[in-house]
Amino acid sequence: MTEHLPLENIRVVEMSHMIMGPSCGMILAQLGADVIKVEPLKGDKTRDLAGMGTAFFPLFNRGKRSVVLDLGTAKGREAFDALLSSADVFIENFRDGQLEKQGIGAESLGEKYPNLIIAGHKGFLSGPYEHRPALDEVVQMMTGLAMMTGSLEKPLRVGSSANDIMGGMFGVIGILAALLDRQNTGKGKKIRVGLFENCLFMVAQHMVQHDLTGVPSVPMPDRIHAWPIYDIFRTRDQEQIFIGVVTDGHWKSFCQTYDLPEFLTNPTLQNATDRIDARGWTVPIVAERIALHDLAGLENTLDRLNIPFSRINCPEDMFNDPHVLREGGLVTATNVSGQKFRAPALPLELNGHGLGANLTVPALGEDTDKILAELGLSTEASNA
Repeated sequence: MTEHLPLENIRVVEMSHMIMGPSCGMILAQLGADVIKVEPLKGDKTRDLAGMGTAFFPLFNRGKRSVVLDLGTAKGREAFDALLSSADVFIENFRDGQLEKQGIGAESLGEKYPNLIIAGHKGFLSGPYEHRPALDEVVQMMTGLAMMTGSLEKPLRVGSSANDIMGGMFGVIGILAALLDRQNTGKGKKIRVGLFENCLFMVAQHMVQHDLTGVPSVPMPDRIHAWPIYDIFRTRDQEQIFIGVVTDGHWKSFCQTYDLPEFLTNPTLQNATDRIDARGWTVPIVAERIALHDLAGLENTLDRLNIPFSRINCPEDMFNDPHVLREGGLVTATNVSGQKFRAPALPLELNGHGLGANLTVPALGEDTDKILAELGLSTEASNA
């Protein structure tokens, strides 16, 4: 994408680690901001993670510049102050009190740089728990999301860092709102994003359902279905497919197509409520019909009927999905080692164009000298 990006004139100083803070900075970078990642002498701890943490640093730090500053030295602190003086936004995700010990907490920074937008990504918003550290899995257990995903006896976390990433997104929302407000007031804002409250927002539908009905929440594997057919079926070629028949039109076309005329004439199946109540005997019959067809044929037919469906995929299968493979669906980035990797594009388009192509992952401190020179400082400021 060669056209103007909306945040091209915005400078962001990011001093964060793991996922929530870095994902906020990564999104801002793809929107055009100059995101400068301030790292300690040994670098962000996620740079060296392996296993399920292998993707953390390259994925969430694409498109940023890296500067190494030793904030324990006078010159390092001078460089940090100069950097903040040039910035529009400061992102951090440290536990409350850690930055305050260094004199760079939100309150002191707000006084020193009144036009700076400060976005703190925390475990909790203000309240009794604000002192606690938190992890994605912790807040999923606390809010009931893990119970809804698994069960009360066997809670199960969502299979991605969903809250961390969504927390970064709420950070971006707060920052964009503060940037817009600053155009009128000339003043920055102090933003606090809570991982716990983010997850609470995700389970709000279940909380409100209970508040309105008084009925206890039921885990998704044991839930009472809201649709006549909303299930995973085995196909003739021993694959699996999810099918969702959710409207009267779906029901009619599905029954006509898959040889279920008795469902259409049965007087006990004439409305959605009756069909849901009858799931105990209708769904096994549907399963028998689906088992007569191969996966590819089912996909073609259901697509033609405009009935929601999906084969059961692994994340890596997405690299071969035709929609993901469309122009702009995947973007290529370059890791510190020079290795190329593919990642989904930011899930939005601007004037029909995707975002985030051809970003690089910065090596530790690779931009330190250049950034210090931009600030008119000696290169010794990073380690003196």
